[in-house]
Amino acid sequence: MQYRRLGASGLQLSALSFGAWMTFGRQVGRGQARELVAAAWDHGINFFDNAEAYANGEAERVMGDVIADLRLPRDGYCVSSKVFFGAAEDPRPTQRGLSRKHVVDACHAALKRLRVDYLDLYYCHRPDPDTPVEETVAAMDLLVRQGKVLYWGTSEWPEALIREAAKFARTHHLAAPTMEQPQYNLLHRERVELEYAPLYSELGLGTTTWSPLASGLLSGKYADGIHREGRLAQPDAGWLQRLVVGHSEERRLERARRFVAVAAELGEKPAPLAIAWCLRNPHVSSVILGASTPAQLRENLGALELVRRYDEPVWRRLEVAAANV
Repeated sequence: MQYRRLGASGLQLSALSFGAWMTFGRQVGRGQARELVAAAWDHGINFFDNAEAYANGEAERVMGDVIADLRLPRDGYCVSSKVFFGAAEDPRPTQRGLSRKHVVDACHAALKRLRVDYLDLYYCHRPDPDTPVEETVAAMDLLVRQGKVLYWGTSEWPEALIREAAKFARTHHLAAPTMEQPQYNLLHRERVELEYAPLYSELGLGTTTWSPLASGLLSGKYADGIHREGRLAQPDAGWLQRLVVGHSEERRLERARRFVAVAAELGEKPAPLAIAWCLRNPHVSSVILGASTPAQLRENLGALELVRRYDEPVWRRLEVAAANV
C-alpha cells in the first residue's frame, strides 16, 4: 500500500480507501462486511469512509460492529462520516442540513453507530442553502475543539463556497476545511482538475475521491446497457442513474465502451485500470473503493501496480478513448 498526506495536513491516508456507500446495510450483510473490512485492513487500507445517509445509518452501524469485532487498533485506522441528508427515513427540518444543531447531533449519532470516541474526518455532504456558511464552520470548529472531530471538510461543494468557508475560519481563528470529497473518474474530471485547481496550493486542500468507476460504467459491466446486475439497476437507484448517465446515457456508455476496448487491447481488466488513472493525479489524497466481495476488492487493489506499469502515452490514449467527443 502507498500512503499520501491529506492535502497540507500531516495525516497519512492509504492511497486506496474503502467505503460503505450502496453496499453496507443494503447489498452486504455483517458477515460479508467483516470479510471486506478485514481484507482491506490486511492489504494496508487505513481509511474507511461512511455517512449518516448511507442506508439511513445502518451502514455506519455495520461498519462500527465489524471494526469492533476485528479489534482494529484505534490509532491505526481512520473513519469518516458525512452530515447533510440525515439518517431518518423522512427527516424533520432539524434532522437534516448543516445547521449547528444537525451538525452536532449527527456527529454524536455517528460516534454511537461507528462505536468510536471521535471521527477522524467529518464532511459536509452537500452545501446547505438554508444555513449561513459561518454557522456551519463554527459548528465544525466546536466539534474539533471538543475532540470529537479531527479534520473536517466538504463533499461536492463549489469552489467559491469552500473558499468562503476557509476565509471565514482563518479570519476568526477557527478550524478550516482540510479536504473535499468529489466524484472523480475518466468520465467526470472537470471539478477536480479545473474548478478546484487553485485550492490545492492556496488552501492546502486534500481530496478523497469517490466513484472511480463511474458507478460501474468503467468496469465494463454495462457495455450492453443498464441491466439487472450492478448498483445502477437497484430498485431505488434511479437518482444514481440520472447522476451517472444523465440525459446523454448512450454517449456516456459509448465513452465507457471505448475505454474498456483499450483496456482489452492492453490485456488489462478495466476496473483497476480506471482506478489507477485516478491515482496518477497528485492532488488525489485517497481513492475510495466500493466492493461487495473480497475478490472484487483484491482485484481493484491491483491498481497500485498499474500506476507504475504504463507511461504517459498509454494514459493519454485512455483519456482520448473516454473523452466526450
